[in-house]
Parts: sequence; structure tokens; C-alpha cells
Amino acid sequence: MKFMTFLHQELESIGVLTNDGRQVIDLTAASKGSFPKSLLDCIRNDSLIGKVEALLEGEVEDYTYDVDKITLLAPIPRPQKNILCIGKNYAEHAIEMGSEADIPDDPIVFTKPPTSVIGTDAMINLHENVTSELDYEGELAVVIGKKGIGITREDADNYIFGYTIINDITARDLQKKHKQFFIGKSLDTTCPMGPVIVHKSAIENPHNLHIETKVNGEVRQSSNTENMIFDIPTLIEILSKGMTLEPGDLIATGTPAGVGKGFTPPKFLQHDDEIQISIEGIGTLRNKVMSMGKEK
Repeated sequence: MKFMTFLHQELESIGVLTNDGRQVIDLTAASKGSFPKSLLDCIRNDSLIGKVEALLEGEVEDYTYDVDKITLLAPIPRPQKNILCIGKNYAEHAIEMGSEADIPDDPIVFTKPPTSVIGTDAMINLHENVTSELDYEGELAVVIGKKGIGITREDADNYIFGYTIINDITARDLQKKHKQFFIGKSLDTTCPMGPVIVHKSAIENPHNLHIETKVNGEVRQSSNTENMIFDIPTLIEILSKGMTLEPGDLIATGTPAGVGKGFTPPKFLQHDDEIQISIEGIGTLRNKVMSMGKEK
């Protein structure tokens, strides 16, 4: 199942995409108010999948809309906590950002705040009076589905709800200036997410998914999640050592080679650039970059 959060006739609803990808079934309306009001609350519900399956066995035609008649939001428009992010988790990306010496022995972890989140087709602010080096990073993100601490890698899959796409937009100059990642990763609109969350049952192997990023139609990143240095069970085991993971927590698993900074000369984002990040089995996250004027 592919879950989404969307607007229809100005009302926010949660839904599932039909198998052909052309329509969305409005779970909020079809359940006549008996369903959780947000996708985050749905993820917290242990019996969610069974309830959705039962609902879909009924008459839902009146609650089914063409995808071009709705506005997609980020699947979790306002995460309850910072998004957990993994740096340099593909060896070739670590090398393009420095050298082989930059390939990490342990995961590099940073976060992005909930205020940075936007959905597919929403505009990315160029922030031109804050940065001149805005960059893209296409990533597979894990959505946690169950509360846990001290999770072993062998048990990690039991704590996963599903997967989505994140664009870890980064101000490289701020990242360098402040000697850490947080400020450079946290500007408003710099965490596009979506277009959907795919339940884990629909992804046979998250470590064998093609991931591709295009800017204005030019392929910049093309890799496979099998190239992660630290796989998903390892990340969950390490992150949950002494830190509780909760339903709705997001883990962005790192980006492959091909970011703008890795080119000579660098290819940083410009006004009117369109970024498309596609991950096999999930879909395509699409956003344009816009100059939104001077900020205070």
C-alpha cells in the first residue's frame, strides 16, 4: 500500500493510491470519521493495515479521486521530532566530498527540523541572501512504525512501517562555515518528502532499489541502495542504543554520488531548477527551486 496525505476541496485527508497510480482512495471520508485523522496517527495504530483492507472491501467509489484533482502534501506534514539523517553512507559520495579517508567507520548522524519539511511539487526556497551553494541529495527514508529502544539488527524490520523519499537539500557554504551539518541542512523548505509512504510489505528488499536524481532532466545521481555502507538494520540498531525510536520517526539513509558540490565546477541549484528523485517501488519526488525574495 502507498499512503499519502493530501488536500481535496481544501480539506486535508489521508489516502491510499490505487494500483494503477492514477487515483487515490480517501480513507478519511470513506471511514466516515472513524479513521485516525493523520497519517502519523495511522502509523501509531498497530491494526492499521487490517483496517484499511477491510475498508477497501466496501464501496469506496464515491471517495476515489483522480490524482490530478488533489494536492499532495508531505506524507507526514509535520514530523513529531527532527528527521534523523545519515551522512556519507555511500562510499563514492564520501570520496566526491573529500577522499577515501572520508569513508566513515561509523555512521555520521545529524538531523533536520520539522520546519524544513515540504511535499512533492512544493517550492524550494533558494534562500539567496543566506546561501549561494544550495545543493540536492536524493535519499531513501525509513519510517519507524513501532516504539523501541535497544533494537537488534535481527529484529529491526519489526520496527519499520515503510519507506519514502527525502531530498536532503543542503547549504554547502553554511555547512562548511559552522563546522557541522545542522544549520546548513535546516533552512525552511529544505526537506522535500514524499510523494507517498510505501508500506514495507510492498518493498521486497529495501537494499536493492534503484535511486536516481535528475536536475532539469539531467541525470545527476544514479545508484542502488545496495551500495549503502551501513544497511538499515545496522542504522536502527545503532540509533536505538539508548535513544527511543517512536512511530513516525524518519531516518534518511544517505545519498549516493552525484551531488552538485561533487562536480568540477560545482553545479549548485539555481532559480527555476526542477529536481526529480525517483526510487524504485516508491515513485518520484518532484520540486522546483524558486527565488522568493529577500528574507528578514
